[in-house]
Amino acid sequence: MEKVYELIIIGAGPAGITASIYAKRAMLDFLFIEKWLPGGEIANTYEVENYPGINNVSGAELADKMVDHAKELGVNISLESVEKVDFTNDIKTITTSNNTYYTKTVIISTGASARKLGLSNEEDLKGRGISYCAVCDGALFRNKTVAVVGGGDVAVEDAVYLSRIAKKVYLIHRRDELRAVKSNQEKLFKQDNIEMIWDSVVTKFNGENYLESIDVLNKKTKEERNVSVDGVFVAVGMTPNISFLKDSVKLNESGWIITDEFLETSAPGVFAAGDVRDKLLRQIVTSVSDGAIAVTVAQKYL
Repeated sequence: MEKVYELIIIGAGPAGITASIYAKRAMLDFLFIEKWLPGGEIANTYEVENYPGINNVSGAELADKMVDHAKELGVNISLESVEKVDFTNDIKTITTSNNTYYTKTVIISTGASARKLGLSNEEDLKGRGISYCAVCDGALFRNKTVAVVGGGDVAVEDAVYLSRIAKKVYLIHRRDELRAVKSNQEKLFKQDNIEMIWDSVVTKFNGENYLESIDVLNKKTKEERNVSVDGVFVAVGMTPNISFLKDSVKLNESGWIITDEFLETSAPGVFAAGDVRDKLLRQIVTSVSDGAIAVTVAQKYL
């Protein structure tokens, strides 16, 4: 007879790691699956300033601390990609690239990935001047000219970070004011080598083997200009990592997983935690909270 776990956690970002710590402490028989590198999107964050008790730490350092904490408790992370799931029965089925697993409860904590602009040449020039992670790739553009696309906290943080490396940084935003918190905006406007391009969108990436320039359209004046850049960092929001779910749980119109106040999805015994679910605030602190709550409720379900 196939082994049936009490719990399977899918995704090793802050929510999943926290869930694994709570599951270990609760002595649950669980499996923890991550398709790539444990730590989640925070590993791509230059500096974390809003997590209580943590100061002057990079996202990568905080991610490592979380992973180490879990491993010190004896948590094992299985590196494999979940390809499909079946939540129709009391015993749920999780099929990965390597195995098929069975479990009584599931916590989905797969997070979200950077949203693309969807322009024709974007895929061809990805990694050849187009990036979605300033912390990962910023060093490649030392003393060069770059652009950041977006107006939220990630875009503003990326622009400030890149201003310390690049010769010139353009921040392109489709509106006439930023959505980022005021403290981040203050840092931005103090930098002499950052130029704002307001009310504008990127319409085209230009270049054969490498990015050479971008076409930018002012939405108000309809004026189009060509801007020479060595690199572009796209920071226009996130997309939930849910490709393996198909129609297994209910989603909102934007594709985020709908949960109740106890983080249970439309499938009984299946919970969602962290950035992958429909929620007001996607931050490390809320993801950690979600992970703890999800395990606590899963225990009661069991």
